[in-house]
Amino acid sequence: MSDLLRYCLRKPGAWRDEPWEGDVVAKVGDKIFAFVSPETVTLKCGRNRLEADELVHIHPEDVTASAYIGRYGWNTVRLGGSVSDAEVRELIDQSYAEVVAKLPKSKRPTG
Repeated sequence: MSDLLRYCLRKPGAWRDEPWEGDVVAKVGDKIFAFVSPETVTLKCGRNRLEADELVHIHPEDVTASAYIGRYGWNTVRLGGSVSDAEVRELIDQSYAEVVAKLPKSKRPTG
């Protein structure tokens, strides 16, 4: 298990899933907050494409709008590039918080 996935799974209520063969994700409740691979992590980086594009403009070589879900504010971040490890962790924190905020109160983790 990668350090990045371990970081994701330390979040309250987070759990690992593989909804599609070979695609590892971190979920909270029944919602994905991170798609994790050895080379990339895909995260919710804004409420919409416009907000998520801010990160793309800062790191055009290493951040792209995600296929299929990019229009909803999801970006794919290439690991080991211009986005520092600390910033990747901050982006994970933000993605997690964004997803938790949209969960029904009864499904939100406590703690």
